[in-house]
Amino acid sequence: MKTKKIHIGDRVIGGGNPILIQSMCNTKTENVEDTVGQILRLERAGCDIIRVAVPTMAAAAALKEIKSRIHIPLVADIHFDYRLAIAAIENGADKIRINPGNIGSRERVQAVVDKAAERNIPIRVGVNSGSLEKRLIEKYGSVTAEGLVESALEKTAMIEEMGYDNLVISIKSSDVMMCVKAHELISTRTDYPLHVGITEAGTVASGNIKSAVGLGIILHQGIGDTIRVSLTGDPAEEIKSAKLILKTLGLRRGGVEVVSCPTCGRTQINLIGLANQVENLVTEFDDLDVKVAVMGCVVNGPGEAREADFGVAGGIGEGLLIRRGEVVKKLPEAELLQALRQELLNVREKQKAAKAVISRHP
Repeated sequence: MKTKKIHIGDRVIGGGNPILIQSMCNTKTENVEDTVGQILRLERAGCDIIRVAVPTMAAAAALKEIKSRIHIPLVADIHFDYRLAIAAIENGADKIRINPGNIGSRERVQAVVDKAAERNIPIRVGVNSGSLEKRLIEKYGSVTAEGLVESALEKTAMIEEMGYDNLVISIKSSDVMMCVKAHELISTRTDYPLHVGITEAGTVASGNIKSAVGLGIILHQGIGDTIRVSLTGDPAEEIKSAKLILKTLGLRRGGVEVVSCPTCGRTQINLIGLANQVENLVTEFDDLDVKVAVMGCVVNGPGEAREADFGVAGGIGEGLLIRRGEVVKKLPEAELLQALRQELLNVREKQKAAKAVISRHP
């Protein structure tokens, strides 16, 4: 769906631009060192936009120092106190996230809008199923997709009446199918960019499944401009999951795709451990667009590995290293990971050399 372009720092969402990946720090924002350290790690993992909680004036004041030390847009998440939103903008937030319903009176929302307009800072209007207004619950008989959409559109209309339309909308629910329906409904009624996610999705195991199903359905319909996979755990896991969801849907290229067999009684190496090691290894090669196969036995292993750019096919405590269909060498199990890493490093160096040649001879 074609939506308006909204600038968040030096990034752009909407208007047909690539879908950007967001996450949120779980550090105390007041602790600048911890927060900056986590953001830099998330940047390396592929995070495009980062959000931090601003529950205190100390957190709002910390934004200035945090922003000066990171390289991606910084979003301030504010609830209840409109003064925190104003302070966050004054301290350099590239976007603020508020729920106008819990900020207070219309005058207080107006004060936040005026400050955002002064610096042309986007406002993300967030509505969650857990905080839907009582009157809308009574109107629809329960928390529903229709109620979420009505709440979000009322709030955006209120801010538009205040003379501002630099807005992003999010309508989230932990109920996957309710979330899907809400996005289907709102996409036909607004052209504001949509921040999509399944809120409170759960742990890495359950949350990944709920997020993949919900985001997969929504994104496959062309709905959504930026996403967050909400997981109870290390925020870096959110980035890995979001990238994989986008790549699986054909909405993002780049990075190493890992395929591995499910193992069976024929497996003679520690394939589960090796596959996990490979997944961790390839996070440092996000600049490459290659496929790596990790296979466990001689039945399908060599054939599947040959279909990938690189692969390992296990034997009895050893394995074959395969490069684009050709067996490179047979190695002890303990040496396979390092050998694969060296192959990826070689690809990177060749790409750098090719770019250098092009830059010298444009």
